[in-house]
Amino acid sequence: MEKMNYQQAWEFLDQLQFFKIKLGLDSMNQFLERLGNPHHNLPCIHIGGTNGKGSTGSTLCSILSTAGYTTGFYTSPHLSSVRERFTINSSYITEEDFARLISTIKNVLNGSQITYFECTTTLALLWFAEQNVDFAILEVGMGGRLDATNVVTPLLSIITNVSMDHEQYLGNTLAEVAMEKAGIIKDKVPLVSAVAADDSGRVIEKISADRQAPLFLYGRDFAARYTDREKNRWQYQGLNQSISDNLPMAMKGNYQLANASLALAAVQLLQARGYRITKDHVRNGLAQTRWPGRLEDFRLNNRGEQTESTDDSLHFLLDGAHNPAGVAALRQALSDDFSYRRLLLVWGAMADKDLHTTLHEIAWSADEIIFTRPESARSATAQELQAVLPASMQKKSICTDAVQEALDLARKAAGPEDLICIAGSLYLVGAARQALIGDLTGNG
Repeated sequence: MEKMNYQQAWEFLDQLQFFKIKLGLDSMNQFLERLGNPHHNLPCIHIGGTNGKGSTGSTLCSILSTAGYTTGFYTSPHLSSVRERFTINSSYITEEDFARLISTIKNVLNGSQITYFECTTTLALLWFAEQNVDFAILEVGMGGRLDATNVVTPLLSIITNVSMDHEQYLGNTLAEVAMEKAGIIKDKVPLVSAVAADDSGRVIEKISADRQAPLFLYGRDFAARYTDREKNRWQYQGLNQSISDNLPMAMKGNYQLANASLALAAVQLLQARGYRITKDHVRNGLAQTRWPGRLEDFRLNNRGEQTESTDDSLHFLLDGAHNPAGVAALRQALSDDFSYRRLLLVWGAMADKDLHTTLHEIAWSADEIIFTRPESARSATAQELQAVLPASMQKKSICTDAVQEALDLARKAAGPEDLICIAGSLYLVGAARQALIGDLTGNG
């Protein structure tokens, strides 16, 4: 039996990226059976949707961990280190456990093929089962119906929302995308959702009814509103007309109201099943929730140290917005949650995204734009991005394919009262975050 160290395990996993995305559950189910079906007895919460999956899952994980439950969270993609995808009570998987489990997977594969996402999903299921977690929160990678995570039968499901993304895989209409997202709805398993009252909502409602899955909708069965926007305090109007007042909101963005409400509705359904989660657990869990790379802002002084001081420091905002709905939310947050003299936009994107819609949504807000290219075979070049803009707007932009150079250019151009916003791709955000403050697992 081969035993790899962390570097070898990471290299083995990284090589799997050369296998194309493969949607379908047959091979995943067969492989998990060879591993003893670690997912069969896992108490799972399955989260799908277009945007907000990570924020919702992170909020729920924080609340359940605060309540004393051992809570695993599997998310994707990562920003800098693959270990970010696997946490239990906010602690990342160790390099030793990662290497050991990847070794197990490789040995059982015995030369047969598996995709990158199938491998990471298998690792998460193995680790959570081995650690005997009370909850395993699983975030869908793409779509839902044929996603590798959809091998589980969860305690409850969450579909955050549905908008256009990954059209080449999921469909060209909202209804088609919603059909794929709705694939995680299981017979008689409760579903919590913030899907809109449009074609996507109609699809979700119909499939929930067909599968006799109780549906709890944001805006109909539960809702939220800010009570003190300046202090980020809000009210949750919950299931059965319950009211929770003066709740904290640690994350920025109006859309976090819906994400946090989804988590609280899920908590209420768990409470109804006998899980002990108090109001203090909810309040403390909300206050401690963090989701890096999503409207994450900080200031750095001229020595590269984080500081609260506005003197001799630069203000950075990292946001992984990469589809039209996400970028619209970023633009709204720039207006509602941040004040600045000038906006310097550092932008990179994957070539298979809707470059025209996303870029035109945000570009007019920027005083200067620096186009760059994160390291990924799917990345658009800086020049390709610049060409999307009309000639008049191209004049306020420059290009460099090196992320570090883009950051250096932004720093030289910015002053303490300006905001440097880095967005367009989680790959770019991850590379920039690593360069600015180090990765989440503690490697600078």
